[in-house]
This record gives sequence, structure tokens and C-alpha cells, in this order.
Amino acid sequence: MVAKTVFRLSKAIKATSRPPIPQAYEWAEKYAATAARPLLDMSQGVPGVPPPSTLLDALGRVSSAPMNCGYIPAAGLPELRKAMATAMKESYGADADVTHEDIAITAGCNLAFVTVAMALADAGDEIILPVPWYFNHEMTLTMLGIEPVLLHTYAQEGFLPSLERCAALITEKTKAIVLVTPNNPTGAVYPPSLLASFAALARKHNVALVVDETYRDFITTHAPHRLFSKPSGNSAAQPGDDTVPSGWEWRSTFIHLFSFSKSYCIPGHRLGLICASPDIMPALITALDSLQICPPRPPQVALAPLIPSLQPFVHATAEAVAHRHMLFKAKLPPRWRIGSQGGYYAFVRHPFKGLHANDVCKRLAQEMGVVTLPAGFFGPKGEEDQTVMDEDRWVRFSVANVDDRKVELVCERLAESEKAFGWDLD
Repeated sequence: MVAKTVFRLSKAIKATSRPPIPQAYEWAEKYAATAARPLLDMSQGVPGVPPPSTLLDALGRVSSAPMNCGYIPAAGLPELRKAMATAMKESYGADADVTHEDIAITAGCNLAFVTVAMALADAGDEIILPVPWYFNHEMTLTMLGIEPVLLHTYAQEGFLPSLERCAALITEKTKAIVLVTPNNPTGAVYPPSLLASFAALARKHNVALVVDETYRDFITTHAPHRLFSKPSGNSAAQPGDDTVPSGWEWRSTFIHLFSFSKSYCIPGHRLGLICASPDIMPALITALDSLQICPPRPPQVALAPLIPSLQPFVHATAEAVAHRHMLFKAKLPPRWRIGSQGGYYAFVRHPFKGLHANDVCKRLAQEMGVVTLPAGFFGPKGEEDQTVMDEDRWVRFSVANVDDRKVELVCERLAESEKAFGWDLD
């Protein structure tokens, strides 16, 4: 028997939701897997392939070098910051106005978000967060005593955030608007024109626009946005136009977050990035010095000279994930409806009448051996006996960590579940 502590935990940590993914794996543990019917995991957003051998070799080599065991600057190695500034011009356009002085390296993108939240808001302040949310964002705000103000997104709008609804949520306590694109969990890819409109809204109200672009390299059809560029010369951006507002200077309003975990397939090495004005960099470094002292040194040393040569790998990985999205859409049983997809994820409405996705995902894991995450993991907890609404029926599938054959098997088992579960169907 474990003895109880004599001290109490903080109210903030007790009010913070627990990470939900372990719950899905508890369901999966009850599945009796066999060689013929293995467990199929489409729950967590993890890379499905290892990094290329050139990066693996470099990681091994630099990790064993005594010189790489010491501290480095809190903002990260200048060599990696310069390499990423150059790489961002490839992602956002040659006219992207980004230098290494705008960049700080962090121990993962989650830590980047924690750092920015600490720098922008005090306890009792508000930050606008789209729902369905990325649960670590909500957990961070709650832990810091910052009020998450919920910007609901809806299937009929492709899970894109509404500019008008967001504007109505802004108060004197609002310190930032947070967006995630491609989105986690919905997979929705926000059009550049929508991001330009949110940039104008944030600037109008003198609040920060924080965009988590962990999955930006998985947009294969166009540049994610033009927010790092200067205005084209038009007097004003028009609705549907992807150009930035007249007089736009990104450093006054925009904060960009990025993760190396997905693009470079190194989630265990914990590297992220903040791109923000040098004007606020001292505040960010103050927080970072307390949280991490410095970001991990060996992966930075390994990555910095390889960033240019790794771009073909990044592009090929993105194309492979895009192919898997198309395969999943083609093989998905007709009653299972995709609301949005992109990045690593597809957000799918299950076909069982009046049933919460939590109940569906539990049975999928325990009985069908298919591990997924329900919409209930990405939003406020409802009452146990409340009526199941349309927004409660969505399921997140990650297409990145499975191969083509497993995608097909998952879809076959979803079709099986329609009969096996004995529930009413749409």
C-alpha cells in the first residue's frame, strides 16, 4: 500500500485534465491480438518511418563526442537557427522576412507553447483556443491559470475557425488567439486567406496571433501562408485573398511554433522552434532559461548541417502521408464520413446513432483491435447523461504511423463493426 503524502497538490494541477492517450491504450490492452488479427494502432500522431541514415549516423556520432555534453545558449545553436531561417524561405517563399535572430530552439513544440503562454498572459487572462483543441494546449493554459476561451469549429464548415465568432470572443482580458494548422485533431488545413484575415483581426485588437504549424511540411499543394512576407502593394487585403493586410509587419503580431518531431521523424529527441520578434525574445529566453536551461545539444549539432540535404526526405515523407490519406478515404466504409483531413489526421464521423465516440472507440479497441481517439478527448468533458450531439460522434484517425495494408485492414474492421456491435446505424 502506497502511503499518502502529507502535503497537498496545487489547485492548478488538480484542475488540469490528465493526458487522454493512456486511456485509449488501456482499452487496447483488453484486445486479444493474434498473428492473424494483430492490433492496429491509428491513435497517436507518431512518424511511421525512421529518420534517414545520414541523420541517424550523425546523431550517434555527435552524441558520443564529449564536446557536445556541455551547455549551449538558451536560444539554441546559431547554426541550426540560421539553417531553419533559410529552410523557412523554401516553405513560405523567398520573400519570407525571417532571420536567425527571430528564432529560438526549444525542447519540443509543447515547450514552445508553454513558453509563449507564460510570456503573453498572466493568471486570469484569456487566450482563445479552437475546439476541438489540441489537449496539451488546453492543459497548459489551465495549469498556468489562464482561461481558455473556446472558439468552436463545426463539421459543416470543414472544422475551420470562424473569424466572426472569434471576434465576438475578444475582451479586454484576451492576450492571444491560438490556431493550429494543419489541425490536430481535425486535420483541417486553414487556407492562407483565412490566416491573413485572422492576422488582421489580431492586429486590430492588439493581441498576439500564435499559430502552431507542427504539420506545416505536410501541406503539399501550396505554401502554408504569406504571413512572413511584406504587403504586395495593394491598398488592402480582400476577402479570400491570401495577401497580408496593408501595412503588415509580422513581428508586431505573429508568433510561429514548429516541431522537428514530424518533419524529421525524431520525436524522442525533443526539438521545437519559436519564431517571433526579437523585441519579445528576451522575455521568451527568461522563460526558457527556467524551463529548459538550453535545448538538447546533440540533435541540434547533428541537424544543423543536414537541413538542406534532408529536404527531399521531408518532401517524400509528406507525399507518402498524402497518399495514405487518399487510400484511407477510398477504403473507408460509406457510412463513415470524413469531415476534414490533412497533416497526420482524418476526422471521421462514426455511423452509430445516438452514441458518443468514446463508447465507439472503446469497443473498436477492445473488440476489433483498432485503436483511435474520440472527439471527447479534444474538448470539454460533458455531463454523463447529456444528449449525444453531432460533435460528439467524431473520431480521430492518424494515417502516419501505419502502412497501406494496415489502412486497408482498419477499414475492413470498421465495416465489420457495423454488424458486430449490434447498434443502430444511420
